[in-house]
Amino acid sequence: MTIQLSDHFTYSRLLKFTLPSIVMMVFTSIYGVVDGIFVSNYAGKIPFAAINLIMPYLMAFGTFGFMIGTGGTALISMTMGMGDREKANSYFSLLTYISILGGILLTVISIVFLRPAAIALGAAGEILENCVLYGIIVQLALPAYILQYAFQSFCVAAEKPNLSLVMMVVAGVCNIVLDALFVAVFRWGLVGAAVATTASQIIGAVIPLIYFSRPNDSLLRLGRCRFDGKALLRTCTNGSSELMSNISMNLVSMLYNLQLLRYAGENGIAAYGVIMYVNFVFVAIFIGFVIGSAPIIGFNHGADNRAELKNVFRKSIILLTVFSLAMTGSALLLAGPLSHIFVGYDAVLYDMTRHGFIIYALSFLLCGFNIFGSSLFTALNNGLISAVISFIRTLVCQIAAVLVLPLILGLDGIWWSIVAAELVALGLTIFCVFKFRRRYSYL
Repeated sequence: MTIQLSDHFTYSRLLKFTLPSIVMMVFTSIYGVVDGIFVSNYAGKIPFAAINLIMPYLMAFGTFGFMIGTGGTALISMTMGMGDREKANSYFSLLTYISILGGILLTVISIVFLRPAAIALGAAGEILENCVLYGIIVQLALPAYILQYAFQSFCVAAEKPNLSLVMMVVAGVCNIVLDALFVAVFRWGLVGAAVATTASQIIGAVIPLIYFSRPNDSLLRLGRCRFDGKALLRTCTNGSSELMSNISMNLVSMLYNLQLLRYAGENGIAAYGVIMYVNFVFVAIFIGFVIGSAPIIGFNHGADNRAELKNVFRKSIILLTVFSLAMTGSALLLAGPLSHIFVGYDAVLYDMTRHGFIIYALSFLLCGFNIFGSSLFTALNNGLISAVISFIRTLVCQIAAVLVLPLILGLDGIWWSIVAAELVALGLTIFCVFKFRRRYSYL
């Protein structure tokens, strides 16, 4: 049975509707993790450190797709909730084309500044050359990467969350197979991992692009549209929180790497890289849930269905509580085995990674509520509050923590920084949720 945005959502229906997005985001994270596993085990510590050092810079450009996808989905869903499907399709088409054109422009910019950025991040010698080589190859697929991000949200708004799941499963399997072939069998090292990632991103973008370009049974289809500056501005403003969140996260990752170079050298960067790879998988569950639930919130907001808005909000909080407890427990139990998969060949690096991950895992108790809080206001088309939560959480709190705590706790201060930042951000999220509860009637 097809689940529609206009349905009443029980726990089972909400889980069924958001599950494809959750699995999709997990696969998105996993095929990034695969690069790290193969490079670390078959190419060595220096290429692995190079990928971790340059990755925040590369990922920052892909956040344009998150901004268009989340901000655009909120606008499209609300418009459909108001009963205007024709305008919703026009918005969808415009934003898809903008994603492609923006991706091409950002590809050029990212490659031009790649080497200076790597040097600014502390890369030198062999690590610098590896950063540049990997970055150039991966950024050639940036338009596809941006489209992937945008379609992850658009597919849910089209009531086709399974399409985004298929898209990412196919892309993820492609990346795993090509990594095994290029890195483990052909021994192409860093180049093989980059080519595998590039190919998988292109495949992941082409599948939904073809689907929406042809007649289909979803709520959306690509077609002709006129340029609507107000709609684009509203999308960018509303999606600015996700843009800020992702750019801030990558900027903070660069700062983490600089601090780790200072306190632990190359081993610190490698350990942090492992923690980030695993973190992406765990946090992907929260991100997948909010991607799946945001169109429901946006639709009911547009339809002024306050009863259903309250229902979805309350069930979401309960589900997030369960997710948080389960993931924190799992992370603590799996800290050793997961660290061993990446760096089991180096006892010192393994001990550092395992210890850091045990501390870092405590942030999973908190971050899901902060991610949902920001997404809630994006779905309600209040980009300002969403951006404030994201800005404070991902930039201000983390920068302050990672600069101050190491002065007190040394290397452990770096691992505790994320926990401290999420705790402060949770206070802000709770404040905003209660402050605006009467305006939006979700409580």
